[in-house]
Amino acid sequence: MSRQTTPQPTALTLHQQSRVLEIGFSDGAVFRLPYELLRVYSPSAEVRGHGPGQEVLQTGKRLVEIVDIEPVGHYAVQPSFNDGHNTGLYTWEMLYDLGVNQDACWQDYLDRVSAAGVERDAPMVQASGSACASH
Repeated sequence: MSRQTTPQPTALTLHQQSRVLEIGFSDGAVFRLPYELLRVYSPSAEVRGHGPGQEVLQTGKRLVEIVDIEPVGHYAVQPSFNDGHNTGLYTWEMLYDLGVNQDACWQDYLDRVSAAGVERDAPMVQASGSACASH
């Protein structure tokens, strides 16, 4: 979806106990995005790298929390996570896409963790892996 056709957010709620960002859109869609999913798919250069093959596999993020979230213009939000990560700009298009493709993105992430031979809850290691195909 392009920015012009992406439904606009109508509600955004951080559920701290369940570690879920709930976001409603103008087309009636409502997504519950786990903080862990948001953190491991951060659009930042720290996670995505500066080009193909430079991605850094994120692990040990199951209990990550969002401690603050700031609007960026009329097109994105910038969450601050309790692990110090705060450089990703999550556009409405990206959040909508993550919501629609949540199951596939989770599976892609779990497959990359398995292929790297690490545990999902293991401390961070420097390993490469592709991002979700739709990102």
